[in-house]
Amino acid sequence: MEKKLILRGILAGAVAGLLAFVFARIFAEPQIAKAIDYESGRDAAQNALDKAAGLPVEGHEHELFSRTIQANVGIGAGMILFGMAMGALFAVAYTVCLGRTGGLRPRNLALLVAGGGFLGMYLVPFLKYPANPPAIGHEETIQQRSALYLIMIVCSVAFLAGAVYLGKRLQARFGNWNATLLAGAAFVVAIGIVMLLLPQLGHLSYNKANFGNQATETPLPLKDSKGTIVYPGFPADVLFNFRFYSVAAQLILWTALGLIFAPLAERLLQPARPDSTTPSKEPDPVPA
Repeated sequence: MEKKLILRGILAGAVAGLLAFVFARIFAEPQIAKAIDYESGRDAAQNALDKAAGLPVEGHEHELFSRTIQANVGIGAGMILFGMAMGALFAVAYTVCLGRTGGLRPRNLALLVAGGGFLGMYLVPFLKYPANPPAIGHEETIQQRSALYLIMIVCSVAFLAGAVYLGKRLQARFGNWNATLLAGAAFVVAIGIVMLLLPQLGHLSYNKANFGNQATETPLPLKDSKGTIVYPGFPADVLFNFRFYSVAAQLILWTALGLIFAPLAERLLQPARPDSTTPSKEPDPVPA
């Protein structure tokens, strides 16, 4: 039974990933292209400043894959594989919740697990460390940024599971509604403390030493030795649009995952039974 549910989760995740890719290709990819154009223009301006100052100029690195391949095959394959991975994890979580959620139907449970997955795996970590397009982020801080984001995901999922457990324990004493509110408040407080303790990306030691005490790694205006702006900072509208479409793509993925998996799981767990009122097609027995 568990293997069948996981296979259905992987299948639902692949379809959900495909739907999310179509959305991202239409709406998010143009923002990525704008970010790459900004990065190229800023690098050219920086090279011009370095050349004028007599500093060595970095050579242009040729990309292994063209932008067309990256924007279509690369992102598409990545989103589908990501959807399959999330589908497998979703099915495991669904299997764990079976029989422990009272009288919830399999279909309703699938939607709740999908909502929890979107909240715990993406939305809550996004509030602390939102998605960034190309040109935002320094190569020297990749490991630190990855570790911090992973900590946010682990804490978010763990605290969300703890909130569900706490709500079940409080249900008998405070009722379902009050227990849900108390568990939700506990989750907000716990994850809020983690967010306060974890540093802003701009406060990392490398960023402080090289770019000052900033909140993020978003590029500021590029200035020459006289303080004149020679290239603007990263466009705010591109950053906002990219983050908005990133959230929307994840919402589509998790919503589709829940909606596709729900009927598949219900058919497996509650197979259709023949109606007892349907007259039998077998001939009546011949009397002796």
